[in-house]
Amino acid sequence: MWIEPILSVLFGYILGSVPFGLILTRLTGAGDLREMGSGNIGATNVLRTGNKAIAALTLLLDIGKGAAAVYLASLISPGLGVLAGLGAFFGHLYPVWLKFKGGKGVATLLGVVIALMPIAGLIFAVIWIGSVILWRYSSVGGMLAAASVPIVALGFGEYAMMPMFIGLALLVIWKHRANIERLMAGQEPKVGSPKQA
Repeated sequence: MWIEPILSVLFGYILGSVPFGLILTRLTGAGDLREMGSGNIGATNVLRTGNKAIAALTLLLDIGKGAAAVYLASLISPGLGVLAGLGAFFGHLYPVWLKFKGGKGVATLLGVVIALMPIAGLIFAVIWIGSVILWRYSSVGGMLAAASVPIVALGFGEYAMMPMFIGLALLVIWKHRANIERLMAGQEPKVGSPKQA
């Protein structure tokens, strides 16, 4: 009874823990991403290398691994898709291969949300992109987008998923606590600046 749920979480975790940003920057000779900028393995920090194509590819792959975990596990059972999505999210945040020091989860959360609730994923993407264009703070866009998910779930009557979405949004915000401190101090770098985080 418990084998399939456990395997789904493990499958999602392994897929989510693949550090595409770190792998791609190494393959392109940019060095160790963890020693650049914020040290984060996500697309925003990849952008600091100056390679916009690799940053975009990292973003797509991080979104894709969240969505793929849900879709593939859902082929067996819809409930397993939710568990695999959770595994992918936690895998990105806390990858065992990197001593549990992973990314901030925004892109992977977007992938999970797209697969579980497409309308919420669309709103997530619009808020994220719109906020970054408006204020040029990747951290602000990511946190606002994550916070929008449980609100959208409430609006569309998806009450069963609300606790999970609230928890994931809070984790995204927690992972951005250093950004919040810099924002409050007026020291948060904007997207495109040499020291973006």
